[in-house]
Amino acid sequence: MNARLSTMMFLQFFIWGAWYTTVAVYMANNGMETLTHWPYTVNPIAAIVAPFFLGLVADRFFATEKVLGALHLAGGVIMMLVPAAVESPGLFITLLLLYNLCYMPTLGLSNSLAFHHIRDQEKQFPLIRVFGTVGWIVAGLFISFVLGRFVAGGVPEQTAAPLYTTAVASMLLGLYAFTLPHTPPRAAGERISIRSIVGLDALDQLGSRSFYAFITASLLLCIPLAAYYNFTQIFLGDAGVTRIAATQTLGQMSEVVFMLLMPLAFARLGVKWMLAVGMGAWVLRYVLFALAAPDAVFWMIATGILLHGICYDFFFVTGQIYVDKKASPAIRGQAQGFFVLITYGVGMLIGAQIAGNVYARILGDATSLTLEQWQGFWYIPAAFAAAVLVFFLLTFREER
Repeated sequence: MNARLSTMMFLQFFIWGAWYTTVAVYMANNGMETLTHWPYTVNPIAAIVAPFFLGLVADRFFATEKVLGALHLAGGVIMMLVPAAVESPGLFITLLLLYNLCYMPTLGLSNSLAFHHIRDQEKQFPLIRVFGTVGWIVAGLFISFVLGRFVAGGVPEQTAAPLYTTAVASMLLGLYAFTLPHTPPRAAGERISIRSIVGLDALDQLGSRSFYAFITASLLLCIPLAAYYNFTQIFLGDAGVTRIAATQTLGQMSEVVFMLLMPLAFARLGVKWMLAVGMGAWVLRYVLFALAAPDAVFWMIATGILLHGICYDFFFVTGQIYVDKKASPAIRGQAQGFFVLITYGVGMLIGAQIAGNVYARILGDATSLTLEQWQGFWYIPAAFAAAVLVFFLLTFREER
């Protein structure tokens, strides 16, 4: 069982890693350098819509594995069409929106499917979820080192190859999903309402002062996170890094290590301090980027990327487990969907627009930022993340 769930996670995040860390470079190489924040805007818009699939479709009418398969098949077809629209920015971004409307609900679906078939979330889920991180790593290495051999100039991130890779992998997971363990709709026959679909009914069970503090911090922290996903790849290019996708996989490599350490960390630190350590790592990462920028100090940049393991595992994965442990089986899909809505949806949507506008204002009429300008850019998310950390420490009390 664990092997099948692990394979699902591998493909789930291989797909995301293949395009998410390369699309801004592809756009900048095709005359859309001032529009690179839009993929990171349509992605959270799709995350806001995702609860309708999780709370309405998966929880009430159809088996989770069937919805998962159908969405990945549809997404693969749409992504195959995206490169053809590169000369039309409006259509290009619209197709990415349609693709993300298919993909983003699958994050919650894959989590809820895995949680349905395991007994000990704190011990079993990290060992399954770590294969998602491995999938992201393999995607980056595949793009930089395998596709690089077949692309003129050896920089596949500047071509459509990663997008086609995403499309093929999506179709593969779509077919594989239909072979996964049957996961029936837990809330079949229950009353349907907008509140339940978006997960607000789940707040009646989950709601507490500390839970609201956690959700607020999650939303706010995703605002500076958008700057990392959108602009690290461009920053690496301006700093002279050629293997951009492969370099970014350093973060996922550290994710593997910290994912395996999570059961021990839960026992030693508890939820509050795991979340706090994750937030603190985000602050340090942005500070390292800023300090490294003027002279393109690679070891500082690499260290900042390596911190992604702590940033992601100790915050997002811990948050998913925290939400699941507070939720009853009947609202598990709603609860995970609500977490996706707040973080990858509202938080990342606000963050993408803010980061995109800040970048465009600093960029002006130029085609790229100078390294000195990158320093000022990275200090902004560092300060914001530090303020969120202070807020969280003052307002969250771990419930035992």
